[in-house]
Amino acid sequence: MKEEEIREKVKKALSPSRFAHVEGVVHTAARLAARYGADEQKARLAAWIHDWAREWPVSRLEETAAALGIDRSLFGPVAVLHGPIAAASLEREFGIADDEIADAVRYHTTGRPGMTLLERVVCLADAVEPGRAYPGVDRLRQLARQDLDLALAEMFDATLRDLLDRGRPLAVLTVLARNECWERIRARGAR
Repeated sequence: MKEEEIREKVKKALSPSRFAHVEGVVHTAARLAARYGADEQKARLAAWIHDWAREWPVSRLEETAAALGIDRSLFGPVAVLHGPIAAASLEREFGIADDEIADAVRYHTTGRPGMTLLERVVCLADAVEPGRAYPGVDRLRQLARQDLDLALAEMFDATLRDLLDRGRPLAVLTVLARNECWERIRARGAR
C-alpha cells in the first residue's frame, strides 16, 4: 500500500481532530528522523498508522486485544491498546511487513526498554507535534531539537507524574523505558 493510500485509510477511520493530530505526528516524526538519522520513510509510515485504532470503542479494543493475545498488564489503560492492536494489524490492514515499523506503532504511547531510534522518534513525535497543548510541551519541543533521549526522559517523567496525580494506572513499559532513558543519559554524563 502506498503512503497516500495509507493516509486515506487512516483518515476514514478517525475524526477530523484525531486525523489532524496524526498529520502533525507525521510531519514531526519526519523532522526528528532527519535530525537524528532514523529512516524518514519508516517514521512517516509508523506515524500515519499509530492512532488508526485510537477511536475504537473500549469493548472493541478489549475484545481485539484478547483475540490477539496482547498482554494487558504491560500496557496499562485500555485506551493504550490501540498501539499494539494497530501493530498487530499492520500487514493485514496496510500491507506492511516490517518489524521496526510495527514496534514503533506498538510502543508509541508506552515506550519500552530497548527502544530503537525509530521507536524513540515516533514516541516523541506523538508527544510534541504542533497540535499538542499541555504544560511543559514547549520545553519538550525545544529539547527534541537538541537531545532526543533527554526529551524522551522528561516526557516520560511528565506522563508518569500526570497519571500519578490523577490516580490512573501506570504502564509498566513506561516506567521501564523512563528508567532506561535516564540511565543512558547519566552514562554519557549529560546529567
